[in-house]
Amino acid sequence: MRRAERRAVADAVNITSSAISLHIADAAASSEFFTTHLGFREVVRGEGYICLGRDDAAADIVLLERSPEDPPRDRPGPQDVTVSFTVTAIADEHDRLRREGAPIITALRQQPWGNWQLRLTDPNGVIVELVEWTPPAGA
Repeated sequence: MRRAERRAVADAVNITSSAISLHIADAAASSEFFTTHLGFREVVRGEGYICLGRDDAAADIVLLERSPEDPPRDRPGPQDVTVSFTVTAIADEHDRLRREGAPIITALRQQPWGNWQLRLTDPNGVIVELVEWTPPAGA
């Protein structure tokens, strides 16, 4: 696609919100994780699904429960997905999450390119990454 065509598509697409749909075994367990540790709230709950939202820039999260009768799929499971949120004051978030007993799988660390990150996992194996972007030394 040429630059002009990409620009035309970008100008035509008016995204007003975004959501991440996660196909998981236990929607209630994931909902409890996201509401307890990450400040989401349940917006809609129905048979086999829960929609979560926040009042900031975070994408909505749609939790879709897999039925045991569903055939296996040839696509990644939740353990192959990382949901990433950019935050401020990540050291404070790390301390709060530790106090809450959140399932931190990668403790707070700084990457060579400058950002700070930590990772958690929800009860269904979804990896949640919190990142605070900082410029590398000397930048």
